Amino acid sequence: MTMKKSIVFMLAIGILGLGPMMLSTQENGGQLETDVLKPPPEKGTYDPAGRRDPFKNLLGGKDIKEKSAVGGIPRMSIDDTTLVGIVKTKQKLTAIVSGPQGFPYFIKAGDKFADGYVLSIKDDQVVFRKTNERGIPLMRPKDIIKEINPEER
Repeated sequence: MTMKKSIVFMLAIGILGLGPMMLSTQENGGQLETDVLKPPPEKGTYDPAGRRDPFKNLLGGKDIKEKSAVGGIPRMSIDDTTLVGIVKTKQKLTAIVSGPQGFPYFIKAGDKFADGYVLSIKDDQVVFRKTNERGIPLMRPKDIIKEINPEER
């Protein structure tokens, strides 16, 4: 009796497995259809219906450029900086300042800040020229001098 059950089971599997394959070969003129030979699907369209198209480039082909100049710290104001030290490299002086978060920044003469720029750097001081206050241009620029304490030199 188990032999009959196994034969019936094998026959059912054969019919179920070969049935769809026989139907597909008859519909295609006797050739098997494969996924490799299918043409690519048509390019889809998107109807935004008042919503932003998620596939559209948000920048519109424009490159992102920082508002800063070549050197400097454009978002930090001069008043927020603390002079940490001055280093001489290749006959040029570079100042080390820290910002409100305490991160060190290396600045040179001419570097820009949010409200001015570095006018000059000497062995023991940095001279900043403040050109605006809170976004409003000053009538007369102010020079701010930050010095290193003599005991820290």
